[in-house]
Amino acid sequence: MATYKKRGFKPKNKAEEQRLKEQESTTAEVFSTLDESASRTEEWVSKNQNYILGVIGVVAVAVLGYLAYNQFIQKPKEAEATNELLYPQQYFEQALNTSTAKDSLYNLALNGAEGKYGFLDIIEEYKGTKAANLANYSVGMAYLDMQEYENAISYLEQFSSDDDILGALAKGGLGDAFMQLGQPEDALGYYESAVAHSVNDYTAPKFLYKSGITAMELQQNDKALKYFQRIKDEFPSSDEAATIDAFIGMAKNTN
Repeated sequence: MATYKKRGFKPKNKAEEQRLKEQESTTAEVFSTLDESASRTEEWVSKNQNYILGVIGVVAVAVLGYLAYNQFIQKPKEAEATNELLYPQQYFEQALNTSTAKDSLYNLALNGAEGKYGFLDIIEEYKGTKAANLANYSVGMAYLDMQEYENAISYLEQFSSDDDILGALAKGGLGDAFMQLGQPEDALGYYESAVAHSVNDYTAPKFLYKSGITAMELQQNDKALKYFQRIKDEFPSSDEAATIDAFIGMAKNTN
């Protein structure tokens, strides 16, 4: 441990003089080692400065490239894709709200017309954008309503969203498609995922109900009873709750 030496300090005896010399020698060795280490570091930096500068340059270019891509390519691309989405979306909404000519309206939404993009074009031309992701949802739901269940599954599986409603509806749509294809086990899994995605007053009772019906078809009546009871307890004002007592009775009687 280093000791503070007062100016003009003189050792009292030879032993103290020897100890002082040893301390000075140790200190000198430490500084010598530091000097050598610094010299080696400087030498390494000098020899490898091109490599170091190259690495720094690559990182800088990557960061600047990302910022430039985001600012000058991705943002304009997102805006353009969103604008293109308006045309097919109007036909999609018309198809949802009518009982006639639904397939014709869906086809316009899917494929576009009059030089305008449809959902399928947006998915292809604007990959990686939020608009393309949303188009996957609309295409999947259109195919589901058109009874093209395998196509519906293909596009709904590509859609992802943290939104409480859309995320749950997409998972529920997958459940509906698998149910129509005669795969109730898969359907139940997606209905349960839809419930787990968001417990809200709109989608939760809807998919709890479908989960219960599907579970009964699979003879999983205890599970069905649990789902029906949740509707009664948690969503008493929902449309599904209006007849839920009958389904609770059915699930109990078949146990």
